[in-house]
Amino acid sequence: MEHKLDLQPLALPGLELKRPIIIAGPCSAETEEQTLETARQLAAQGVKIFRAGIWKPRTRPGAFEGVGTVGLPWLKKVKEETGMFVSVEVANAHHVYEALKFGVDMLWIGARTTANPFAVQEVADALTGVDKPVLIKNPVNPDLELWIGAIERVNRAGVKMIGAIHRGFSTYDKTKYRNNPEWQIPIELRRRIPELPIITDPSHISGKSEMIAEISQEAMDLNFNGLIIESHMCPEKAWSDASQQVTPQHLGEIKQNLVVRRSAIGDTPRVTLDELRQKIDSIDKQLLETLKSRMKISEAIGKYKYENNITILQTRRYDEVMNNRRKQAEEVGLSPEFVVKVYEHIHEESINRQNKVMNKELAKK
Repeated sequence: MEHKLDLQPLALPGLELKRPIIIAGPCSAETEEQTLETARQLAAQGVKIFRAGIWKPRTRPGAFEGVGTVGLPWLKKVKEETGMFVSVEVANAHHVYEALKFGVDMLWIGARTTANPFAVQEVADALTGVDKPVLIKNPVNPDLELWIGAIERVNRAGVKMIGAIHRGFSTYDKTKYRNNPEWQIPIELRRRIPELPIITDPSHISGKSEMIAEISQEAMDLNFNGLIIESHMCPEKAWSDASQQVTPQHLGEIKQNLVVRRSAIGDTPRVTLDELRQKIDSIDKQLLETLKSRMKISEAIGKYKYENNITILQTRRYDEVMNNRRKQAEEVGLSPEFVVKVYEHIHEESINRQNKVMNKELAKK
């Protein structure tokens, strides 16, 4: 299903936002000095759009929730001194009104807000008639329809310069990411709304500064439009999300080393063979991470069976799994024979893992 939206290319006064768009700045505006000095250093690295959190939605009460409106004049000074455009996250109508009053150039809606259609509608209503770029982060949960719904609400309010921010998705499982990228979701968003710019947030996906370059390159390989990266003049002293922020100098190195493959001819984007292969590589990475998680559960099952004197092979359970997967394969349009072969190998490896666990436990006696 494709979605018809009334969209215009992202632009700022005097600045056409061409690929790759780079938005950078601290997770939080902490002090006027920290905000201005970080902006100066980023401007020296060629960054044109400055980001800073003014209102910070935190998971637990008592955490630093941003300086609030008092920080907006600092952003105004950033514009005046460096010539950079400034952007902030908004979560309600009050945030929108305050940000616009202080001349903020670009707004974004955060992941927690996107997950709440009532909150998105409040922000959309406040944005009625606003001719500024508005970026919409994916919801915290991997729900593409919820993400598209937020984009549609903002567009129906008359906002035409809209972009999506891919910041990864929360998961209970432990992985190397803070938020799993689930690249297939923004890829599907691109398929459904081809004209919608997608900007990746490697800071929130990784949670680690050392992974930002890798994820940034992956986003470029997938032909996404830009990056929004958290950068602090002194990350180790940051008041929030210190581990995922890079110095402006480090950001400059990441920018310089990015390989940006351009595949557009004229105004019509064209998908190349390399881009399709990059998409396959990204999905394969996710498959391997998922298989890794599955095998860890198999090992836990092996330990449970050992402790409770249960045999490894449970024929009834195996038949139940295979019958269910065969049925599920048909429902999603896959060949049942292909899926059965895949699960035969998965089951074989699961048995091997459980056998190793049992032998290891037995050797302890």
